[in-house]
This record gives sequence, structure tokens and C-alpha cells, in this order.
Amino acid sequence: MREQLFHLSSQSGASLQSQLREMMVRAILGGHILPGSAVPSCRQLAKQLGVARNTVVLAYQHLVDEGYLVARERSGYYVNEDILAGRVNAEAVEPHSGDMFGPDWSSRFRTTPSRWRQIVKPKDWLNYPYPFIYGQCDLALFPVADWRECSRRALSVGAIRGWARDSIDSDDAQLLEQIHTRLLPRRGVWASSDEILITVGAQHALYLLANLFFGKQTVVGFEDPGYVDARSIFGMTSARILGLSVDESGLIPDEKLDQCDYIYVTPSHQSPTTVTMPLERRHELLARSVDSDFVIIEDDYESEFNYVGQPTPALKSLDHSGRVVYVGSLSKTLAPGLRLGYMVGPKELITEARALRRLMLRHPPANNERAVALFLSLGHHDSLVRRLSHAYKERWQVMGQALARYLPESARMPAFGGTSYWVKGPDSLDTRVLAERAAEQGILIEPGDVFFLGENPPKNYFRLGFSSIPVDHIEPGIQTLADIVHDLA
Repeated sequence: MREQLFHLSSQSGASLQSQLREMMVRAILGGHILPGSAVPSCRQLAKQLGVARNTVVLAYQHLVDEGYLVARERSGYYVNEDILAGRVNAEAVEPHSGDMFGPDWSSRFRTTPSRWRQIVKPKDWLNYPYPFIYGQCDLALFPVADWRECSRRALSVGAIRGWARDSIDSDDAQLLEQIHTRLLPRRGVWASSDEILITVGAQHALYLLANLFFGKQTVVGFEDPGYVDARSIFGMTSARILGLSVDESGLIPDEKLDQCDYIYVTPSHQSPTTVTMPLERRHELLARSVDSDFVIIEDDYESEFNYVGQPTPALKSLDHSGRVVYVGSLSKTLAPGLRLGYMVGPKELITEARALRRLMLRHPPANNERAVALFLSLGHHDSLVRRLSHAYKERWQVMGQALARYLPESARMPAFGGTSYWVKGPDSLDTRVLAERAAEQGILIEPGDVFFLGENPPKNYFRLGFSSIPVDHIEPGIQTLADIVHDLA
């Protein structure tokens, strides 16, 4: 019966040898093959699985090297009798669901983040023909060969000796150098290595800043509409989130800013409207920060994707008073799943943020830091940004033309770049209903009410992303979506 434990899948991305090793380990550790007992012979298992005998031999030899099996001359392979040593031999204890003596967990939570409003995306979004969702990458554009090259180099013996040890609170020196010399100068920002902190994505940087700066009475100015996850992060520490109006030039620097201790702003492409803050308003915002004594948290996402004119300098590059904390990431260029970002600020702030990060996770995975450092140093990131900009610009144009053709009555903020459109539908439109109807037709959109502050947000806005959809799917998807909008309205 032991042979029935092993089945290979042609759909798996792993090699046959790897699959066999994994199944054998699972069977041994799961107690299905007892210590000291024989495993199927190489010839027998190869015949059952329909693979070459040498595939099984190599898998068994690898398991011998790892201590799972022992080879006995003229007898075969057996499960190592010591492989389960040190484990507690106890029966599984059933959880006491609803037990009267168990703790009331709901009364113990100081906060319940799962109940907060957030963007919800289907996990199987790749199976939809028209995924107009934001923040995902097109796998066809991912630089597989370049990333593999950098990963292999990061796994060399010399590299492993460098990153395998506990770095405590330090970051990869090569990555800091590449951010200092490659990424930040593109935005006109200059910073020394002790003014840069590597984070697990931009959200991690925002979480660090919220815990370092905010208390319950701290007034945090927030764009309305604005980035949902940033709002939730800030709301965990501050009870005074003040909505700031946005127009066709981004955040409006009016008298409401005078009430704030901190301002969160997305000037390159405002989230979610995508509008770009012009240079004059940036100077106005910086001047107001000095007069009213507040600090600006600049989330400079998607600054690489500007299709109309030259990119506007980052707020941080124009800051002469040290009032801007800069947050960036590689999620929108390299890959969101990599979860690598960075924060730039005065040395005093970075020192405290580094100490706080150490208490949370010490430092991001050092092997990833080294691979990204190599990716940047070899020029792969610059090449990727150029390739993405070309592809996204084409999709941006096609989507703009399709919206003008099929939804001409919709009011949209001017788009200068980024990877999405912000659409205002008819006043009577409920985009939650629209999203449900559209999904039935294979179309995914993002209802816009979640981006607004307040208990009664407008329901006729929605966001259309184009970073993860093939260009030839955009127009038919928009045409079908427009038919549903007109039907509902």
C-alpha cells in the first residue's frame, strides 16, 4: 500500500525528482512510512510512476544525504530510525470550540483591522479575461531571465556567506548604495546611507512612521479620496484623521493644513485619482509646512510612469527645511510580491525607525536585498522601467480612447500617467452593483467608495487598472462594461 502514497503531477512546476523527494519526506514525517521500514525499490517505484529508474535513484540518494533514508547494501533503502528523534509523541488535541472555559477573544482585541474598509480583489483574478484591477503586474513583462541571473548570483557561496548571518538591524550595503546612486537621483533626491532604511514595502514604512510619530490626538491630514491602506494604518494610532480635498492638481494646500501635525500626500500620481501635483503647488505646500509647522509624508509611488511631459521633481528634492519624509518601493516596477521598499529621512528619524524595525522583524530577508542590489547594479531595473513605460503608455492611450468612445458622459480627472483611470459614473450608479454585474461578464473593476472618508461616501466612482491586462483586451472589456453601466443607469 505504500506505493499508493506517491503520485506525480504533470501540472506541477517542480521536476519529477523534486516532487518525489517532497512526497517521500511528507510520508515519512507524517508517519505513513515508519522509521526502520523499507521504502519501495527504485525499479518498482519507477515502474509505478512511469519515470526513469535513474530519477528515483537520484531522489533516494538525495534523501540519504539529508538523513531521511539509509542505504543498506544488497537490501535497499530504509527510513532512518533517528529521523523522528526529538519529536513529542502525543495525540492531536481537538480545539475546544465554544468551550465555556475558553477566552472571549473578541473582548481582548484592542483593534479589529479585519472590519475596516479595504479593497478586495479575487485571488483568482488571473482567470478573468478583463482584470481591470490595480497594483498587479503583467507576468508577460516580468524580466524572468534577468531576475534569475541576479538570484543565482545572490546564491553563490560568497554571497551566502555575506547575507546568511544575522544582520541584526543592518541593510545590504550594496542595496543602499544602489538606492543612493540609481533610484533616488531619478527623483532628484540625494541621501547618504544613514538616511535610508529598507522596508518590506511602502506600507511597512508607513506603519513605522505611524508608530513613531502618531498618538491618539495627533492630527493627520489625509487626501480625500486617498490610499485606503495608509488611512487604515494611520487610523490604528491616531483618532484624528482629517480629510483634505483634492482637485485636478492634487491635494489643495488650503487653511485646513494649518490644523495638521502631519500630512500624507501622493503627489506623483494621486491615489486614486491619478492626478499629478504641479511644481507651483508643490512649492506652495512646502512653504505652508514651514509656516504651519507640519511634517509631510511623501508616498512617491508610480513616479516612473509619466506619459505627458517631463516628470515633476519629488517633494523631497525641493525640500530645504527637512520637513519631508520620502517613501518609495519597487512594487510597481519590479514586482508587488517582492515586498521591498525604502524610506528616506533625516538620520535621527532613520535611527529610530531602524530600531523599531528591529523589534518587528530585525531586517527584510537579506537574500532578497542582495538580489535586488544586483538587479539594480546590472542595469536591469532601468531597462525594465523603459519597457514598462512603453507598454503602459500604449495601454493608457487605448483605455483613454475606449472610455471616450463608450463612456463619453463619464467625468474623469486628467491622467498624466500611472497605471489606472479614475472614473465618475452617472450620479445614480452604484459601483458595488456594477462590480458584481461586471464580474459575471468576466470584468473586474474596483468600486471607488472605499477611497473616501466619511460614513456616506459617493458610490458612483470606480477605478480601472491596466497594468495586468493585455492591450487587446482593453477595448472589448470597456465596451462591455459601458453596456452594463448604461443598463444600470
